[in-house]
Amino acid sequence: MYSSSIADAPLVREPFHAPVAHLIRGGLIEGLHYGSVVVLDADGQVRLQLGDIEAAFYPRSALKPVQAVAMVRAGFPLDGDLLSLTAASHSGEERHLAGARRILELAGLTEDHLRNVPDLPFDPIVRDDWIREGRLPSRIAQNCSGKHAAMLYTCKLNGWSLDDYLDPGHPLQQAIAEIVEDLTGQRIAQVTVDGCGAPLFSVSLHGLARAAARITTAAPGTPEARVADAMREHAEMASGSGRDVAALMRAVPGLLAKDGFEGVQVAALADGRAVAVKIADGANRARVPVAAAALARAGVDPAALAEFAGEPLLGGGAPVGCVRPVRALDPVSVPACA
Repeated sequence: MYSSSIADAPLVREPFHAPVAHLIRGGLIEGLHYGSVVVLDADGQVRLQLGDIEAAFYPRSALKPVQAVAMVRAGFPLDGDLLSLTAASHSGEERHLAGARRILELAGLTEDHLRNVPDLPFDPIVRDDWIREGRLPSRIAQNCSGKHAAMLYTCKLNGWSLDDYLDPGHPLQQAIAEIVEDLTGQRIAQVTVDGCGAPLFSVSLHGLARAAARITTAAPGTPEARVADAMREHAEMASGSGRDVAALMRAVPGLLAKDGFEGVQVAALADGRAVAVKIADGANRARVPVAAAALARAGVDPAALAEFAGEPLLGGGAPVGCVRPVRALDPVSVPACA
């Protein structure tokens, strides 16, 4: 289905984003979200593209399933909920914290070995409770703690150093970079530091969608299939209660979905159909309906995606509009939504 050759790195340039969603209030277009979208067929061919799907960009946490695959290939032995947590941007619920601690315990390590940045829980309700209880930001509460715990476990298994596991030159990060290039099918354009402190690899939106498709179509028992199975079966561990990506995976059988900061989303079906979205201004209010519309263009039943049409725009506390994907993505929606 996909070529195993690795192409040159995508160009580092100002992306040629296009309109992907309208902000409609009272029947008028009040605002406009720009971005880029790619929809792949099961054979890897581009069915639809908007904007710039070939420029270098940072996938942020949408790359975590690929990072998890790299760790499994390097010997990370866990499956199920703890492997799902390895690919998570978790909400900071107690089950997430307990899971990260369990990974560290299995590795014979403690929270003191973590090198991600201390933070409050991501979920606003959990965060408010945390603050009311007088708890301070911590590394275990930060939304990437599962990934970092798994990185440490992988290092321990391979005899790699622990203190510098976030250095881009560390054997762990070199192994992850190799798998990023393998699954995206292209060289990494640039490396920087993600919000949690881990190296962040720049690829293209097209490459991100291709990587997700390769994960979901891999043979049973492979590292890719193990990650996909874990995330789909334990969607709340990969995100959290009430999170849209968990709800999306529950609503669409066989779907693997992962979001990332700054308006990024990737999703792939078991047959290799895949979508990837980047909202230029990073707005979640556009990410969700645009990703849903892209999945509908990939052939997902629109009825299964109805709850992901986006939150209503309020005026005086009552719905007066919405964020609606542009007609190139959603040709059947009416212009007004109030």
